[in-house]
Amino acid sequence: MIRTLDDLRTRLGEIRGADRPTDRPRVALVSTLGALHDGHVDLIREARERADIVVVSTFVNPLRFRTADETAAYPRSPEADARVLDELGVDVVFAPSAAEFLPAGTATTRVSAGDVGLRYEGRVRPFYFDGVLTVEAKLFHLIAPDVVVYGERDPQRIFLVRRMVRDLDFAVEVVSVPTVRTEDGLPISSRVALLDEADRRAAAKLPRALEAAASNADMGVDACIAAAQSSLMGEQRISLEYLSVVDPATFLPVDEGHHGRALALIAATVGGHRFIDNAEISLR
Repeated sequence: MIRTLDDLRTRLGEIRGADRPTDRPRVALVSTLGALHDGHVDLIREARERADIVVVSTFVNPLRFRTADETAAYPRSPEADARVLDELGVDVVFAPSAAEFLPAGTATTRVSAGDVGLRYEGRVRPFYFDGVLTVEAKLFHLIAPDVVVYGERDPQRIFLVRRMVRDLDFAVEVVSVPTVRTEDGLPISSRVALLDEADRRAAAKLPRALEAAASNADMGVDACIAAAQSSLMGEQRISLEYLSVVDPATFLPVDEGHHGRALALIAATVGGHRFIDNAEISLR
């Protein structure tokens, strides 16, 4: 368990072995906010398959939140996390305090997510992806992973990280892992357990809406969106924030003439909790 930047550099230097540059171990990073669940476990297992050394960060990034109160309210379970990480044989856990990782209280120099970072999730939280990319870039700089593993529950994040890696020439492979879901189809997250029974039934309609979109993909993008909206009609517990179909190569909305692979994105609030989901569809 490592909590300071200097100790992290020292330990990774020992692991890599400065005198063994030709056969240095391959390092994978799984970047989390802690409060680990089965989705994180899948990411860590994938990281283990792809690398000799697995580093997991459990830093609650304050740059992702509007206020200090929101940051403080984020669920934390350090003891349970430590047990999970130990059982999985994680080699290094990086768990710095905010004061250690962001000593000025924020980051004056930030990575900009650009126009795409202000769409979808960024439209709801315009600061969010700049905060995500800034901390990810800092982790890449400190840890120098060969591979970093993310879950496909948040494809916008993956798109933006891949673009940052390309634009800033980070020598890291970005790997995505399919979303782990509950029995009723919801992506596993810490929010699912907070729903009461009625809200849980309502939230389960969100992945059904994506299935409706996929089922109507052969009729074009407008039909996809209409089918998804229709499947949610009358569900008063769901407050829909956005429902879009995007080109995965640009993460911009597709037009009616788009053919081939696309991503249907959905975000909604249920029982006071936000949920995001997505599904790959094929437009004809």
